[in-house]
Amino acid sequence: MAPRVLITRSPHQASALADQLGALGADPILIPTIELADPTTFAPLDDALAHLDHFHWLLFTSANAVEAFHRRLTTHPNSVVLSEGQSPQPKDPDASIPAPTARPFPTTALPPNLRIAAIGSATARALETIGLTPALLPPQAVAESLAEALLPHALQPDGTPTRFLLLRAETARNHLPDTLRAAGADLTIVPVYRTIVPTESIAAIRQLFSSSENWPAAITFTSSSTVANLLVLLEVSGLNLPQEILRISIGPITSQTLRDLNLPPHAEAVEPSLPSLVAEVVKSLHLSNHP
Repeated sequence: MAPRVLITRSPHQASALADQLGALGADPILIPTIELADPTTFAPLDDALAHLDHFHWLLFTSANAVEAFHRRLTTHPNSVVLSEGQSPQPKDPDASIPAPTARPFPTTALPPNLRIAAIGSATARALETIGLTPALLPPQAVAESLAEALLPHALQPDGTPTRFLLLRAETARNHLPDTLRAAGADLTIVPVYRTIVPTESIAAIRQLFSSSENWPAAITFTSSSTVANLLVLLEVSGLNLPQEILRISIGPITSQTLRDLNLPPHAEAVEPSLPSLVAEVVKSLHLSNHP
């Protein structure tokens, strides 16, 4: 029997991981522990989009932030002020993003001197899908590495503060903004989405964990939110996370969250990426490398 692997990612991101694990001999179980929602208010985002020419750098720390940014621009294109002589140019929308209800993404609306940084390859791919190319990509896909890569740019050549716009989730770690501000940068944080616990997953979680016969062999955790929210779903179901189930983390931040909750990971991906996570599951469960 194929070992069962619980995938806790949001629905629109889970299928790629499930497909890869299924092809390698696992039986993926898709029960999202996080759901993406609009920010509490769009006012800060809309204000930032209307004044993009104020900033030197646009920072993205997740593909979700890219998608939320893109979605707001495509559904509310008037938030962006076009430069003189510019007009929106159509781009193929990202398949994972709902179809826009207004004009396609106005790539040329971005100020020509605005540079973009992405935290990792997945975020960079999301940017490229909507027609944007990051000018900076750190060696590792973690906030610490991105902060270090951006430190040389914290000040302008004349010594004035560089103005960064960080688009991220409502709740996130502050290492990146704290580091850049300490170096003299002017950094604006704008929430573009928030993560919530999907209540519709309660019944599925209760069924999966109510009997040891149903337990998965392993659980993949792709963010700190997937860890915390799974525990919330178990708690409301009156259950605990069985220690026997392998906990496989995508990277050091997620692993630290597991440790903080006295649930240290059994395995951690070599680098915080989907291919590396898949490789770790294959190794941990002794899966075949062929379908």
